[in-house]
Amino acid sequence: MRREDLLKVACEVIAAQGFGHTRTVDIAQAAGVSQALLFYHFETKEKLFAAAFGYAAERDLDNLEALLESAGGPVDKLRAMLKLYSPSGKSKSWALWIDAWSESMRNPSLEDVSRALDLRWKDALRGILAAGAEEGVFRCPDPEGAAWRLMSLIDGLTVQVTVHKRMLTRARLFELVRTAAAVELGLAPDQLA
Repeated sequence: MRREDLLKVACEVIAAQGFGHTRTVDIAQAAGVSQALLFYHFETKEKLFAAAFGYAAERDLDNLEALLESAGGPVDKLRAMLKLYSPSGKSKSWALWIDAWSESMRNPSLEDVSRALDLRWKDALRGILAAGAEEGVFRCPDPEGAAWRLMSLIDGLTVQVTVHKRMLTRARLFELVRTAAAVELGLAPDQLA
């Protein structure tokens, strides 16, 4: 079985059971391989988990790269990025991110991967905000700080939507994020709808 196939199976098992309840034997059984093969490819459980999380997150980052390369101005790209980064539907992506952040406190390999991936999202938003400020579309003297504030708001609200299912609706989350982004950048909230 190919390494990529093992990562796909690992993602499915981890998404269903969580990092804290997944054993390498669970992944090996689901993949129909031996634990020895897993350790041949990944050396340790921690490295397997980090690689699986990185594999899952790369799918989202592929969409981000396509967005950044697309035509359209900074407002269009910001609107698209806020939608892409925010939780949607029954996606397991955010549950996996939240679980990975928690597990990262105990798994240095996973922490390295989650930090690098998180910084890629923030850097992409910073680039959009800087381009908008340069074009005079946004009032944004500190694109890096604005990116951190907006991404942190989305992260925190998404935890509420994902973990505490009835506290906040996704529609309300989008409204709060659009309003905060508009205030941060000197836009009317309907420009980001």
